[in-house]
Amino acid sequence: MSLESGSVTTRERIRRIIHESDTPAGRRFDVWLIIAIILSIALVMLESIGSINASYGTLLFISEIFITGLFTLEYVLRLWTSKDRVRWAFSFFGIIDLLAILPFYLSLIWPGLRALAVLRAVRLLRIFRILGLLNYVREARLLLLSLAASRHRIIVFMLAVLALVTVFGTLMYIIEPAEAGFTSIPRSIYWAIVTLTTVGYGDIAPVTTIGQALASGIMLLGYAIIAIPTGIVTVEMARQSRNVKHRTCPHCGMDEHLSDANFCRICATKLKKDEAN
Repeated sequence: MSLESGSVTTRERIRRIIHESDTPAGRRFDVWLIIAIILSIALVMLESIGSINASYGTLLFISEIFITGLFTLEYVLRLWTSKDRVRWAFSFFGIIDLLAILPFYLSLIWPGLRALAVLRAVRLLRIFRILGLLNYVREARLLLLSLAASRHRIIVFMLAVLALVTVFGTLMYIIEPAEAGFTSIPRSIYWAIVTLTTVGYGDIAPVTTIGQALASGIMLLGYAIIAIPTGIVTVEMARQSRNVKHRTCPHCGMDEHLSDANFCRICATKLKKDEAN
């Protein structure tokens, strides 16, 4: 009985460290995990540089083994300490954590994967580790909440922009000759998008006076349009920052929910009533 009680206590202690961030140990764990994620991404980038990989390939491989071992241990501990292991394993971050370590082990089983250009992309799935940062950076959660809350206004805005570039692209297709690059309406719409976003590749350019005047108007309109989604998200972030409270889910560890929330927005676990105060 004492061994079982001790085992449960150890499991609960580990669960609080790796699933919750409202404790000093949990915050330290998140900081070190972010450092490990950034380091693993740096290894992927260095490995993709031929000269560095040729000179330090062995060192990079050993480092990758060590980092992958740490992520594997973290994945096993998260799975072991989760109250609902199946739900966590198939959750968004559970799948991301699995994708972060699975390609490395697949390359060990089938070394020939490295020789195939298409199948080598499997190893690049390790870059999904960067998505794990969203699970630990509190500001990123606030941004995701703001984007989700303003999604309807952003969709309306995007539809309006789509309508504008369609109209402008069609007009340019009518005005400009095919020799200038406006050979079809879709290609003209592509030009309108590039111009409206002030990217300006320069692969297509108007040559007529009317077309250049219209292009000037689209460029000026682009500056105004870029500011609109920024304002939408900024206002929503200000509102969300007032409504979001530090309430930790006892199951998945998500620690920011709306003040009137009764269930976790990630795993739907019921939040404790005494955490609302």
